[in-house]
Amino acid sequence: MLGWAADAEILQRTGAELVTLGGCCGLAGNFGVERGHYEVSVKVAEHDLLPALREHPEAIVLADGFSCRKQVKDLEARDAMTLGELIAAHR
Repeated sequence: MLGWAADAEILQRTGAELVTLGGCCGLAGNFGVERGHYEVSVKVAEHDLLPALREHPEAIVLADGFSCRKQVKDLEARDAMTLGELIAAHR
């Protein structure tokens, strides 16, 4: 809602290499877990999110949204965190 520019600037100042994805993780709140939506949810995740996770297996995954973090965990068995969690972990 508020954009990604401020977060990206903070991360770039640390020397982080950023890979930014467009699109949606596919879960979208409860959409992906509602009857009849799971397959569509996974197909949406396969568009951008899952290929990027597979291409960067050692990357720290940042995702502000609960749905996105759940999708990462459920479909790729990886953890994702918010920027606040990342900063707290590296203080």
